[in-house]
Amino acid sequence: MILHLRRSIVFAVACFVVLGLLYALAGTGVAQVLFPHQANGSLTADGSSLIGQTWTSTRWFHGRPDNFGPYAANPKQGIAGGDNPLVANGVKGGSGPTNLGPRSKTLVADTRQLIAWWHAHGVDPTTDLVTTSGSGYDPDITPQDALVQIPMVSKATGVRPAVLRRLIASQTHGRQLGFLGSPYLDVLALNRALARLE
Repeated sequence: MILHLRRSIVFAVACFVVLGLLYALAGTGVAQVLFPHQANGSLTADGSSLIGQTWTSTRWFHGRPDNFGPYAANPKQGIAGGDNPLVANGVKGGSGPTNLGPRSKTLVADTRQLIAWWHAHGVDPTTDLVTTSGSGYDPDITPQDALVQIPMVSKATGVRPAVLRRLIASQTHGRQLGFLGSPYLDVLALNRALARLE
């Protein structure tokens, strides 16, 4: 019995060392050597291209709204939250989906307020610009989402609409493998390109 117990303990420790430590360290090491940018979250000085960023100024193209970060619900300040990127509460770095359903009065009120905000800035928003993605982390928008924002960005930056259209076209990624998904733009990359224009 002691012999079987000792073998079991040795086998468990060996599995832990090989599969729990060495395998994980080898995977991390290979990722750091071959793909360091991706392994570290694709981070740059101004954010990550993998997670939607918060753009509060009208001089930048905006992504889809989320439920956290500066848009989170804060009852003490009267901020309803839930797809409402109109009021900043000073919280940065968070993102996530909303749990509000289509019959939620809060969701309807916040979405109407967001549509009014877009209209006040000369934008006829697409559905994506007033609703969150399933995860709330979506860093991408469609070319149409970017095109409808041209009047707002042009007015704020002084860049001509024709130049902004060319910029959007140059930053648009096609379908993966030519047939999967839809064309898209990474909002962070688009705004970096816009900053270089200015």
